[in-house]
Amino acid sequence: MIINLSEIMSVKSKTKRMEVDIEMENFNREGEEFPIVSKEPVLLELIHEKDREVLIKGSTKVELLIPCSRCLDEVTIPFEITFSKDLDFKVTDTDKIKDLDETNYIDGYNLDVDLLIYDEILINFPIQVLCSPSCKGICKVCGKNLNKETCDCEQSVGDPRMSVIQDIFKNFKEV
Repeated sequence: MIINLSEIMSVKSKTKRMEVDIEMENFNREGEEFPIVSKEPVLLELIHEKDREVLIKGSTKVELLIPCSRCLDEVTIPFEITFSKDLDFKVTDTDKIKDLDETNYIDGYNLDVDLLIYDEILINFPIQVLCSPSCKGICKVCGKNLNKETCDCEQSVGDPRMSVIQDIFKNFKEV
């Protein structure tokens, strides 16, 4: 959803509170798409602080379905998002580039709430997701989920560079 901030900036010290629905249905990251299972409206507070400076505060809750890093079962991951952003509209585009400003959710005086929430999810996205700390993963040979069933595959897949040493150990076992 796009919100025009020019109305807020028309009166000094003006505050506007609103609930904004999140329109995105999926979270896309590095070519992968993660469905959004549940989402609450974003509670926004827009405050015109000084001359052409706006403070944006907000919070929401979002849940994504992300596959477990070991067994690939879907796991519901909650994101409780709270943010506070200071926007200075006096800063030029070249100054923003120099300062490595990452306000891609602002275009002119328009605030893209979905892009702001996307950035917050991206910052808080977990490096590894596990369905449980004791997840056994999948078999490297047959691909069965080892949490649900067992397999008779040989689990020790050795390093081919170590085959000579393994042959020595096999020779000693025969003696």
